[in-house]
Amino acid sequence: MPELPEVETVRRALAVEAIGRRVDAVEVGRDRVARRTSPDAIVAGLTGAEIERVDRRGKYLLVGLDTGSTVMIHLRMSGQLLIGATETMRPRHCHVMATLDDGRELRFVDPRTFGEVVVCAPGALHRLVPELSRLGPDPIVDGVDARDISTWFRGRRRRLKSMLLDQSIIAGIGNIYGDEICHRARLRPDRPVDSIDRRGCARLASAVSTVLDEAIAAGGSTLGDAQYVGLDGVAGSYQREHRVHARAGERCRTCGRGIVRRMSLDQRSTHWCPVCQR
Repeated sequence: MPELPEVETVRRALAVEAIGRRVDAVEVGRDRVARRTSPDAIVAGLTGAEIERVDRRGKYLLVGLDTGSTVMIHLRMSGQLLIGATETMRPRHCHVMATLDDGRELRFVDPRTFGEVVVCAPGALHRLVPELSRLGPDPIVDGVDARDISTWFRGRRRRLKSMLLDQSIIAGIGNIYGDEICHRARLRPDRPVDSIDRRGCARLASAVSTVLDEAIAAGGSTLGDAQYVGLDGVAGSYQREHRVHARAGERCRTCGRGIVRRMSLDQRSTHWCPVCQR
């Protein structure tokens, strides 16, 4: 958390607010945020540069600068990217502050300090962030269809949710949307993927696109810890639409008959309906 819908929500807002803006000044408040390079590298790489584009790959934000450099931002567990007037009080745990030429400040906030910011010179992105090269297709950028899923699953005995969360198979899905996608596809999350037939793969492909699109439209999911918010500081609302995630013991909101169960799958809490997902 945040997962693909949350990061895409931030990306879209950042594209509107920041493209064409010049970075006039930069402060780095904690070295850990710059652990792949250095605070000086962030300051030098951003200061004076103009933001030309804002892309996303899985859970990674990729901001292109007119210098040819790329800014990689990963929110990890508790990171937030916020924008506000420079005269407003900075929130706690504000680790990178970039003043834009319109007087606003772009702020990277991260209470748990797992998130990071990297400014890469042209050609250095995949050397400094090698995991980007190992990401599978992005279901929003690249699309995913039943044929793709059937190919990924063929001859594998891994369990369904484990495959969905494997970033080298499909990029961007995490625990929340893994639960919701399995439920929407009417497939048990612990089912071996080589047992899923063509119709099941088709339902799964549809569920991936539908759930992610709906979540993006709702601004993502903000859970009880309220650690995820959009660029404007506003929480997402898709958590109100969750059918099974974090609803153990409640009646299924889809069938109205099953009681949502919880199990541990690969050391992650996993939620499912025994009626809908046989």
